[in-house]
Amino acid sequence: MKPILISFNVLMLVVAMVWPWNANAQESYNLMRGIELAESEEYDQALTYLQKEVDANPKNGEAHAHMGFVYAAQEEFGSALSAYNKAMKYLSPKDKLWSKVLLYRAKLYHKIGNDDKALADYAQLIKEDPESQEAYNDRADVYCDLEQYDLAAADYRKMIELDDGDIQGYMGLGLIAIEQEQYADAVKQYDIVIKLSPEYSFAYSCRARSRIDLKQWTEAADDVVKALSIDYDDYADDLLPFIADSAYEEITSKLRAQKLREPNDSYWADYLAECAETTGRYDVAVEYYKESFAIDGVSYTAYLIANCYDELGLYNEATRYCELAIRLNPAKSYFSLLLGTIKEHAGLSREAILTLDSVIAENPSYDFAYYRRGWIKDNTGDIDGALEDYSTAIDLDPEYAYCYLNRGRLWQMKGEHKKATKDFETAIRLDSIPEEAECSFYAYYYMGNRDKAVEVLSAMLEYGDEGDYYDAACLYSIMGEKDKAIEHLHQSLEMGWKNFNHMRRDRDLDNIRDSEEFKALLNQYDKADYTHLEEHIDTSTVTTKTAEVPFTRKHGDSDTYTVDCSINGLPMTFCFDTGCYDVSLSKVEYDFMMKHGYLKKADIIGKGYYIVADGGTGEHTEIMLREVKFAGITLKNVRAGVHDNQNASLLLGQSVLSRIGKIEIDNTRAVIRLTYKESADGSIL
Repeated sequence: MKPILISFNVLMLVVAMVWPWNANAQESYNLMRGIELAESEEYDQALTYLQKEVDANPKNGEAHAHMGFVYAAQEEFGSALSAYNKAMKYLSPKDKLWSKVLLYRAKLYHKIGNDDKALADYAQLIKEDPESQEAYNDRADVYCDLEQYDLAAADYRKMIELDDGDIQGYMGLGLIAIEQEQYADAVKQYDIVIKLSPEYSFAYSCRARSRIDLKQWTEAADDVVKALSIDYDDYADDLLPFIADSAYEEITSKLRAQKLREPNDSYWADYLAECAETTGRYDVAVEYYKESFAIDGVSYTAYLIANCYDELGLYNEATRYCELAIRLNPAKSYFSLLLGTIKEHAGLSREAILTLDSVIAENPSYDFAYYRRGWIKDNTGDIDGALEDYSTAIDLDPEYAYCYLNRGRLWQMKGEHKKATKDFETAIRLDSIPEEAECSFYAYYYMGNRDKAVEVLSAMLEYGDEGDYYDAACLYSIMGEKDKAIEHLHQSLEMGWKNFNHMRRDRDLDNIRDSEEFKALLNQYDKADYTHLEEHIDTSTVTTKTAEVPFTRKHGDSDTYTVDCSINGLPMTFCFDTGCYDVSLSKVEYDFMMKHGYLKKADIIGKGYYIVADGGTGEHTEIMLREVKFAGITLKNVRAGVHDNQNASLLLGQSVLSRIGKIEIDNTRAVIRLTYKESADGSIL
């Protein structure tokens, strides 16, 4: 048969008829590419492709839906809501995305406070999908926020009915029981959750919260320590001070036992220090924080040591550790802020102001630095300078009541009574809950309303702690009621107030400071001798040294350098990455070191977390490297993470080298130059 010849144009027409998707090929590509970019969190590019899709096909509900998801991820809630509305206009309940858009629109309505529309969307979703666990859970959250606990409980029970293995229903019922102060019922719900999911740390934390209110201190302590041992649960950490206040021995005994089980884990020393610090045992806290710092050398731990030394009035030691924290992490402005505070407490007001000048120069929008500098100027008689700093602090943070109080007091001193009254009224507005008052009672007094000041103070003291009674002593001292000031100061000391250095310099107590009663209280309660905590260093034996570490630059990477070293005696090569903070090694290196005895089981700390490039977190195994040597320098107890990436090299980031001292990269000579101080015994300062 004679072959049939078809022209190219005719062939394309036939193909178009056979493949109907071809007419929308570009639009389909735009949609698929937009979704792909959105999943990679490349939101701006994703929106570009999705916009092309809706421009070409305005009724593409799927494209509008994904635009809504992207806008919501960028917290552009108005644009997200508009996109969701368009998506719902063009989608039907038969479409796969319909229920997801409805669910996310309901979440968004709740986020922006339009709970009526949120509930309407949840009702529609549940009508179409009566087994949507997420819809019941989210609607219950809305009901809880509205304090409609019966409706919330009904949704949580429905979740359990649909799946009695879903722990979120029981967790929700436990939350409602806590809100309604039915703590025994809450414990029962969390008992069920823990039986279903024994490693769910948050359930232990919530049960501990309930047991605290039941004053079941031993059980609460057990739950908190269990939660911390699973994954260092933040809520459990938040509960530590509450247990320590009422059951210090119980919680610290359990934490010490856990510390013995995991001696290389600095967290347990941190938790013990936290319990000591929050109960005013600053000397004990110092020792535990030092143990933690010896393990991992974290700059924040040095900062906490400095803060405790400051509370103890050991200003030389406080200064030393604060400067160490700054050296380890100069980017933390609040480290330098503490240094200024320490200098002020030591009576070095001028030096304190100069330190805060530097903080503000580096971070001009740091509102609290202006407040602290204003406070020092205020106390040294620079009224105009203090007013200027308080005003700047208020401009940067208009919600800090104490700033208005102090500025109002200065306006009053200058005879600017209208300005003073306005500031006092603002302080009262911002500090408006009497039971939680921090400074409004002072404002009432300065405005001439003595009775209201005492009324607010009494409401605060009904559930007050030692700090609240100290404030009461200050107010009564200011008001000239010396007997009541002494009485409340005595009560504060009985309850555990131990900030004696602040008592000695607090101008609010000027009216009673010279009294025999005040002196007797100091003599009675301030008996501790902390001289054993002073760290005397013979500076004549301290030498400044410089070590130069040869490097080779990693191919194609201008910020990564390869350096020879030894880890636990094993010769290795590490990469120093100027943009990385952590220490890590690959699973291959870890396995080799374990197999040949360079690492032991005792060196394994447990689970740890790290930040990945997109801002999320990953999980890895944390270990302790007992000894890291390079350039004649030895570092002990270096914390590291083991990554699953088989090709990852040994990486030492800033957290290790910054423990030594100043780091300089000399590209001309191909060396990393380290400048550090060494004592006579060879230890690095």
